[in-house]
Amino acid sequence: MKASKIAYKPVGLALGAVSGMIAGALFKQAWKMVGHEEDAPDATDEERTWGEVLLAATLQGAIFAGVKAAVDRTGATAIRGLTGTWPG
Repeated sequence: MKASKIAYKPVGLALGAVSGMIAGALFKQAWKMVGHEEDAPDATDEERTWGEVLLAATLQGAIFAGVKAAVDRTGATAIRGLTGTWPG
């Protein structure tokens, strides 16, 4: 395993935590706009329709994946700028 990949592990873990917090906040705001309510439905929420549950899950997944990709890419680019080596 390359040294840059090993050195990137703790950075990647920290960025993962940060991206989760960012994505959670973005999803909460997006659901307020889309669902017109404070909390998104859980899959086991009996009062919610299939459509609401699946829309919330799809939106949440898309936001989390997009934020994670953006944060990971930014971190890898920063590491390359500091070390001259891509951490992948």
